[in-house]
Formats: sequence, structure tokens, C-alpha cells
Amino acid sequence: MRAVVFERYGETAEVREVADPEPAEHGVVVRVEATGLCRSDWHGWQGHDPDIALPHVPGHELAGVVEAVGARVTGWRPGDRVTVPFICACGTCPSCAAGDHQVCERQTQPGFTHWGSFAQYVALDHADVNLVALPGELSFATAASLGCRFATAYRAVVQQGRIAAGEWVAVHGCGGVGLSAVMIAAASGARVVAVDVSAQALDLAREFGAAQRLDATSVPDTAAAVRDLTGGGAHLSLDALGSPGTCAASVNGLRRRGRHVQVGLLPSPDGTTPVPMARAIALELELLGSHGMAAHSYPPMLELVRSGVLRPDLLVTSTITLEEVPAALAGMGTAPGAGATVIVPWS
Repeated sequence: MRAVVFERYGETAEVREVADPEPAEHGVVVRVEATGLCRSDWHGWQGHDPDIALPHVPGHELAGVVEAVGARVTGWRPGDRVTVPFICACGTCPSCAAGDHQVCERQTQPGFTHWGSFAQYVALDHADVNLVALPGELSFATAASLGCRFATAYRAVVQQGRIAAGEWVAVHGCGGVGLSAVMIAAASGARVVAVDVSAQALDLAREFGAAQRLDATSVPDTAAAVRDLTGGGAHLSLDALGSPGTCAASVNGLRRRGRHVQVGLLPSPDGTTPVPMARAIALELELLGSHGMAAHSYPPMLELVRSGVLRPDLLVTSTITLEEVPAALAGMGTAPGAGATVIVPWS
């Protein structure tokens, strides 16, 4: 099969022929019809993920058709249209038994723990636990954006963030995850402040329901500006980018007893990121992480997509072919872009 492969961190990947994957007894092989290009893929390419072994094929947001099925799989067969969370749970550990598949103790992640979806085929583990059937009316390109950025944003806003109608929500970073969060929060009846440095991203945030937009380069103190716009601070704030600055601004922009959800990855040389804990203590803030969403939690989100309340298709602002991936992956470090880029490999 053809796949995007990199041999060294940070060096240009190439498209070449590699061996086809085989399904594990509990897994499947999916023929990739569309796959998202995510900033997490860039982090992996940079060497920020300890699970990656070189050479490596990245890619973790995908939709496609089941090609081959392992001997122990009972719920799926070749030809099924599917997507999958980027975290594949084992289904049997204590966390999985509690329903918390997104923090499975033996999780695998395509594009990180093993070769991913920037390829013609991808192997997925524990298919009966992790695969999600796609509604017939949902395109592969739209479905490919669900497994990481949209599902992650949905859980961050609705489940971890416990959004309520009428609340103020600040979203720091309006890339794919951030714009998804803007859309989901606005559809939930919240008032959203979208924060970014890109005029294009902020325009899209307004289109997706943001009540206020804030160019972080235009103010000396982003958190203070958020507090002013929201009459005392956001009830819920998300760092959807992942940097020390956006994390601190998200926490500092909250009102008393507000909720911060960290969604964006925070790589740093020593593995730690400063967080304004004095404010968290004084205002009794909640500081939460959000790490994807379990397959069993997809149905309510998919119903909102099916009914048109949520429109993840509008987030897809660019489609590229497999041959264009190496350059696009490298470009994410300097220009992450607005919206979602989806790879339609064989177009």
C-alpha cells in the first residue's frame, strides 16, 4: 500500500510503498477513505510523543470501510462504513469497566502506538469496543474530523465542561478543535468568546456562533479582555491550542468557581507547564483535562450531526491528496491554519 512515512523526527516525510497491515484477532483493517490532518500529527512528527517508534506512518482521524476482520470480532464485517475514536480502548481494564474508555489503561492509538491512517489501510484494535457505524448520509470527509478534534471538543464542552445555556465560554485557539468547541458551545445556548491571532479563524468563529471575537495580538492582557467582555470572566474556558500562554490566559480569564478545560497538548522541554494555581485556589476554579471521547458516547453527538444542529462539515476548509501531506504536515508548525484539513487520499 502507499503511505506517508517519516524516518527521523522533524525531517520531511515521503509517500512510498509499504506492507499492508493484518488485523489482530480482536481487530480489523479499514480501507481509509478520508483522514484528518491534525496538530497532534505534527507533535508526533516533531518527536513529542514517546509511543512513536521510527520509521512511522502518522494519522489518527479517519473514516473508511472495513476491509478485513479478525477471528474474534463479532460485530463488524467487510464493507461496513466506520469511524473510530483516536483512542482505541481495550474494553476490559478497570477504567474501561467504568465506561472511561478515553483513559483506558491499555489503550492504543493509530498514528502513535502503531502505524496510522496516512495510508491506504490502517489496523485498528478491539474493533467490537471501538468502531462506530457511520450514518449513510454522513460523508467520509466529514466523518474523518469526528474522531479527534470534533469528538474531543464535544466531550470537553458538554461532558467535562458541563456547559449550560446562557453561560459565557471562552475558547483560546480557533483551529479545528477550537472551532468545533465554538460551534458546540453556541449550539448548546452558550455565549462564546473566540480568541485567536488569525483574522480568518476569528471570521470562521463568528460564522459558527461566537458572540464575541478577540484578536489576542490587539490587547496587552488577553485574560483581562475576556473578563471585560464577559462581565467578570467566563464560566467555562478551553485552551484548544496548547501553549503556556493560552493555558494561563484561559485560567486567568475565568470568573469565580469557573471551569478550565485543557484540550491542547502542552509539550515543554522539562515536561511541565506553569499554571496560575494561586488564582485557582483563591477563586475555587476547576482545572480539568479532556482526552478524546469513547465510542459508546458517540450516538448523542451523531444524532445532533444527523439532524443538522451540529455541522462538522462546515469545519472542513481544505482537502488534499496523500501526495500533499508531507508539505502540509511540515507547514503546521508555522501556520496551523483555520478549520480542518482532510486528506482524501485517492482523489
